Amino acid sequence: MNIPNKITLSRILLIPIFILLLSYPFEWGIWEVADQSIPISHLVAVIIFAIASATDWLDGYYARKYQLVTNLGKFLDPMADKLLVSAAFILLVELGIAPAWIVIIIISREFAVTGLRLVAAGEGVVLAAGQLGKLKTVFQILAIIVLLLHNVPFSAVDMPIDMILLYVALIFTIVSGVEYFVKNWHVMGDSK
Repeated sequence: MNIPNKITLSRILLIPIFILLLSYPFEWGIWEVADQSIPISHLVAVIIFAIASATDWLDGYYARKYQLVTNLGKFLDPMADKLLVSAAFILLVELGIAPAWIVIIIISREFAVTGLRLVAAGEGVVLAAGQLGKLKTVFQILAIIVLLLHNVPFSAVDMPIDMILLYVALIFTIVSGVEYFVKNWHVMGDSK
């Protein structure tokens, strides 16, 4: 297994730790900042999530730079991304931080795009992610981090930046999903 695949695997291995931090009621105390209370376990979960998210960029960069792109990496990388982001959004719903309907749309889009990619792969076609899809991922990650921080970085401006980021992520999720299907729908017509 090459280094990019090991980096991707590390992302997958961080997911259960992230889930545990947000699911189990650890009594590590509360961080009081800007009239907000954040459980320390949420702060640790944000750090784990940020590290795991950064490995997505790192494994791709390393694989391209050193020409270490493998079929295993092509399989593991998008799976790791979807597992991490889906786990985070589901936990945000469980914690009462994110509306379930938004999370349902976001996860449904991921299933739909994965399904289209599977059909394309069956036809020997590789469907690359577009720029809107990459923006979608960036805004999803930012939204998750700020939501888990209970909007603390932006409490001083007295605006729900966490929810604004979530709605921006939702818009990019929908628009990039529609673009992806419009651009690649020919795969469905070509399948036997």
